[in-house]
Amino acid sequence: MTISDIKVRKLFDDGPMKAIVSVTFDDQLVLHDIKVISVREKDFIVMPSRKKSDGTYRDIVHPINADFRGMLEEAILRAYEEERARAEVENEIEAIESGEYAAEI
Repeated sequence: MTISDIKVRKLFDDGPMKAIVSVTFDDQLVLHDIKVISVREKDFIVMPSRKKSDGTYRDIVHPINADFRGMLEEAILRAYEEERARAEVENEIEAIESGEYAAEI
């Protein structure tokens, strides 16, 4: 199974949740709502889950082995970092165009 596409659907600035991601496998299956979480300056992924009646959460879908989870997490975190960097550049460009950015001469 190969990852065909990773879409960072939403970025967050505040709190431990940093992004929500969708991953496409073999151009045939899409997995939505994977979360990128940052705790103590370490990023990791959290699979989609459902809240049970006792208040705990259970993953709806998850990797079966550590090798696949590692490969999936690495690919998602790389896409997240690329999207975050792209968003920072866009924000700087918008600030320059709007005159909010004071360039040093």
